[in-house]
Amino acid sequence: MGSVGESQPDYDVLVIGAGLSGCYACHRMHQLNLKVKVLEAGTSVGGTWYWNRYPGARFDSESYTYAFYFSQEILDEWKWTEHYAPQAETERYIRFLCDRLGLWDDIQFNTSITKAHWIEQDRLWQLTDASGRTYTSRFLITGIGVLSNPTLPNVPGVTDFKGPAYHTSRWPKDPVSFEGKRVGIIGTGATAIQAIPVIAETAKSLTVFQRTPNWVITRQQKRPDRPLNHLQAIPLRNSNISPEEMELIRTGYPQMLEKINLTRMGFMHSASTDSIWDSTPEMREAFWEELWALPGFPFWLSNYKEILIDEKANDLVTEFVAKKIKERVHDPWTADKLVPKNHGFGTRRVPMETFYYEAYNRPNVRLVDLLETPIERVTADGITTSQEELKFDMLIYATGFDAVTGAFDAIDFRGTDNHSLRDEWKDGPRTYLGLTVEHFPNMFMSMGPHQAYGNIPRSIEYAVGWIAECIGYCQNQGITRIEATDQGVQEWTDHVHDLGKNLLSNKVDSWMTGVNKNVAGKQKRIVARYMGAAPEFREKCNGVAGGGYELFSKR
Repeated sequence: MGSVGESQPDYDVLVIGAGLSGCYACHRMHQLNLKVKVLEAGTSVGGTWYWNRYPGARFDSESYTYAFYFSQEILDEWKWTEHYAPQAETERYIRFLCDRLGLWDDIQFNTSITKAHWIEQDRLWQLTDASGRTYTSRFLITGIGVLSNPTLPNVPGVTDFKGPAYHTSRWPKDPVSFEGKRVGIIGTGATAIQAIPVIAETAKSLTVFQRTPNWVITRQQKRPDRPLNHLQAIPLRNSNISPEEMELIRTGYPQMLEKINLTRMGFMHSASTDSIWDSTPEMREAFWEELWALPGFPFWLSNYKEILIDEKANDLVTEFVAKKIKERVHDPWTADKLVPKNHGFGTRRVPMETFYYEAYNRPNVRLVDLLETPIERVTADGITTSQEELKFDMLIYATGFDAVTGAFDAIDFRGTDNHSLRDEWKDGPRTYLGLTVEHFPNMFMSMGPHQAYGNIPRSIEYAVGWIAECIGYCQNQGITRIEATDQGVQEWTDHVHDLGKNLLSNKVDSWMTGVNKNVAGKQKRIVARYMGAAPEFREKCNGVAGGGYELFSKR
């Protein structure tokens, strides 16, 4: 890029992370003819789909919507084999993108970034990796993920167990056998919900330690009598996709993308405009049964418009789902414990399951309620609760992540005048558009706080696209320094907070409100994400770009 007297960096752009964000950012920088390097801690690309290879890992949303749409050639060439793709297939897809787009030469693996410091006098970023090697660039893009900084349970002795112990997000590449083993798993979040049914099939015993149950909807259900109004010929179960079905999917891509771009969270499932209070109890029951019969997210995303803002409406749908859980679990005590008591349906991220509840009907599976009998410590050969000592051959930590801001906290980000990003966000994140931060010039975030999440590849494609256009604007205008202003940050942060005021989800502890009881200082709720609709988010960001990036300082 052009120079106005500053020192020239090693690269025009550095990107942290080679997940979907990092790979797409690399491609967009190639299009701008910029020198780019992507720095990745792992041994290959994939991000979430590289690290999370635990048993049962797969999409919660339809495969053909969880993808990039920027290239018609790639859409025409790639073939999905399942409607809800497993981890291995998704990892293959990301590697295919790198092959097809020629990204490999500009990605460096086994490189864990520990520091990212802005050097004001040279208008550049200096990154330092775990080995002490440094890298410099004019611009910095973070693609470090929303759920990428794993946490262990906050109990004594967590590293004392002498047998095999795995966090689900750091699962080994070599196969892990549960055959004949006494397995303990801590956690019943989205990851455990996928892993438990698979582990239960072969383990001698599986003990599930649960602190907070989740509302879960099923992926595999009987097809309803009437077809959906889109891609009607595609089977609705999670089944293999035949070549003929794949061709039908391809012909439907334009209509699919048009619909995805209009929905609140970027999925194919439109929000309902119907009011729960206009329906009789019998009508409600029939509507819910219809939604329940559909795989995927319709029961969560296409339900009555009040269920996520009206406590009375939420109580009704919560009662319906609780009844469904109790119908599937034979033991009354276990069934009752699997029904959440501290939050209503849909107020936390709703995981998808395949025979999760049926796993508890197996004689080799036992549930331990940590609210009644908490873990006192992990020992060399098992777990001691307040009531008993349990011996295990293997432990699995499905204890989640220090979400959203945690991946940023793991790196020492320093901006102008040595501003620490951790300190900037100690009371909650403050951003402009969720893409930039005051005091951190030339730094852009893909999937940072205050962005619209939902269908992650669609969100990434927009965020990285906006970032690329901004860097291209700077390149064309000879701008070597661009920074969010205090006014922009204040207005955007206020806007994000205002959007969440009436949502029941903001009254609940979850990763989406920044709460993680396993992490010191993460017990206070924050507004971690953009709570409005994705089309509204894009409209506002487009307006800023179209207006010449107002509320940025540029020089």
